Amino acid sequence: MASASCLSLVVLVAMASAASAQLSSTFYDTSCPNALATIKAGVAAAVQNEARMGASLVRLHFHDCFVDGCDGSVLLADTGSFVGEQGAAPNKNSIRGMNVIDSIKTQVEAVCKQTVSCADILAVAARDSVVALGGPTWTVLLGRRDSTTASKTNAENDLPPPTFDLQNLTTLFGNKQLSMTDMVALSGAHTIGQSQCRFFRNRIYNETNINTAFATALKANCPQSGGDNSLAPLDTATPNAFDNGYYTNLMSQKGLLHSDQVLFNSGGADNTVRSFASSAATFNSAFTTAMVNMGNIAPKTGTQGQIRLVCSKVNS
Repeated sequence: MASASCLSLVVLVAMASAASAQLSSTFYDTSCPNALATIKAGVAAAVQNEARMGASLVRLHFHDCFVDGCDGSVLLADTGSFVGEQGAAPNKNSIRGMNVIDSIKTQVEAVCKQTVSCADILAVAARDSVVALGGPTWTVLLGRRDSTTASKTNAENDLPPPTFDLQNLTTLFGNKQLSMTDMVALSGAHTIGQSQCRFFRNRIYNETNINTAFATALKANCPQSGGDNSLAPLDTATPNAFDNGYYTNLMSQKGLLHSDQVLFNSGGADNTVRSFASSAATFNSAFTTAMVNMGNIAPKTGTQGQIRLVCSKVNS
């Protein structure tokens, strides 16, 4: 019996590694050699137009991968047959950048019809966004295919809310085969972008592990009632530069979200935060590794799914 269990475990592990093994950095080299350059140009234009868009595109990839794998499901609009992810609590009125992905998809379709998936465009756009804002580059593995459905329920179960504590975060990321180091590194994407008042109001009014002057400054634009959509940078020092300043902020109790500050609050992630704060190179290395690991979450490959013609809807 034990050997049978062991064998089934080996088969499961083999199946999991086979899925990511089918992803390849050279996937489009022959079928669409201009794909990556087309995506890069689209991202560069969007980020130049609005620096915040870089953070939005990274977040879009993250929210895609954590719900049923990196399969472009976050991009699907609701239909008569399913309620998608965009209306889920972690996404509603906050995820953005779908219009940029749609525009890039149109440009990619013009050079290679029905060849490059929306899921892969998201993965490449996330990398190119980080680079456009001064961050590190990495090799994106490609060959993901697009889902034919999406689930609001799965999005609400699998995306971490800003109220999560360290144990909740560790468990949720662990469920995606991501380590605590991966989690702390991926959280460093909050070195760019902004958050809405409704996500950090409780922290600035009710929590004690917060720099007083930092909290007071935030209250001016985030009243106790109203102003839900008022924005504040996740990294006040360098909000549009991808650097390791996020971790320095945490060490000064200047994490904007509850789920940021729990990474440095006398817990198991403190030393990782210290390490990333003291060395940009250490952070960059961990971040790029974590992005590749996240991009490998349950991709659809081979004949699974489809290559959507338009990212917001399943092919008819």
